[in-house]
Amino acid sequence: MSVLGALTVASAVLAALSTALVFRNLAVFREPAPASPAGDGAGGTLPPVSVLIPARDEERVIGDAIASVLGTRGVDIEVVVLDDDSGDATAAIVAGIAARDPRVRLERGRALPSGWCGKQHACARLADLASHSILLFIDADVRLEPEAVARASSALERSGAALVSGFPRQLVVTPLERLLIPLVHFLLLAYLPIDAMRRTRLSGFGAGCGQFMMVRRDAHERLGGHGAIRASLHDGLRLPRAFRAAGFATELVDVTAFATCRMYRDAGEVWRGLRKNAIEGIAAPGVLGIMSVLLVVGQVLPFALLGLASVRPEGFATGAVESPLSLLVATCALVLGTRVALALRFGSPLGSALLHPLGVVALLAIQWEARLRSLAGLTDSWKGRAYASVSRRDTGS
Repeated sequence: MSVLGALTVASAVLAALSTALVFRNLAVFREPAPASPAGDGAGGTLPPVSVLIPARDEERVIGDAIASVLGTRGVDIEVVVLDDDSGDATAAIVAGIAARDPRVRLERGRALPSGWCGKQHACARLADLASHSILLFIDADVRLEPEAVARASSALERSGAALVSGFPRQLVVTPLERLLIPLVHFLLLAYLPIDAMRRTRLSGFGAGCGQFMMVRRDAHERLGGHGAIRASLHDGLRLPRAFRAAGFATELVDVTAFATCRMYRDAGEVWRGLRKNAIEGIAAPGVLGIMSVLLVVGQVLPFALLGLASVRPEGFATGAVESPLSLLVATCALVLGTRVALALRFGSPLGSALLHPLGVVALLAIQWEARLRSLAGLTDSWKGRAYASVSRRDTGS
């Protein structure tokens, strides 16, 4: 077999494997069922939920976030917002809402201790201040539908898990948002076997989204709460893994229809935001090389080879592969078809799906930049705080 033929086959195999896992995962990655009219569990109503929102300089979004939570139906709630040393009107906005609705409470953050990420410290403080046994951590830029809290609580009760997480529908506006943010669902479903996640409690199968994380308070306290991941910038990955390392089950549900979020507002935020999380995810030591091969060979190489075939068709005319050009076309169609299916399922732009190879290249560029910055000892800044790259040991997970 020629080199081009071997590359064609390798790309086809990796693309087919990721597509097969995507469609298997789509079959089991479901919306949380609605709570029954009489509640859930053993004949009782759903337990009340503390909705906890860390907020630092969130005056643009905090009012709408709280308003969406206050529309919750089917479960009693309190809303606790921790103002994490904001320099804008965040605290005043929350205080005004709290004066009108007793379910809302404004709390003030404390000085950030050494070795802590700001968000993890705020979430640890919020957990201490919460009144209820079920805690739902959401970001200030998340908007919930009235059924969201009850459905997540129902999923927690029915699954027996100690943590349930879901990925809100991502609102994307600017070109880089549209290109990169929809890859979140692709990476999750193409490379995490959800069946295996549910059958085992291996920490390596832990995954979630820090924008929407519901936990049982007793389990959260047993593992040390957010203190177990105090230095982490990637709670969506590290908190579920900490739960699983402590022996607890975690669950993933599809909350696309019940929660929305716009993570970043411009290209700079997109790049820096993905970069700050990278070293604990794809860019982690021992992971980056493997994921680069899987993504480049399975998701980018088929299109590069197809482009090469268009200018050097003689290189694809012979060899052990009976029809390498036809195989390349089929592989490219498979890759794009998979992304289109994900776009339709999760409401992301079709244009992003059609630019999938470019998005993968940009994502890998961010991961490799993050890794090189980590090796050089450089820091990242987020919301006015500088953070050095952290390792698994630093996060406590």
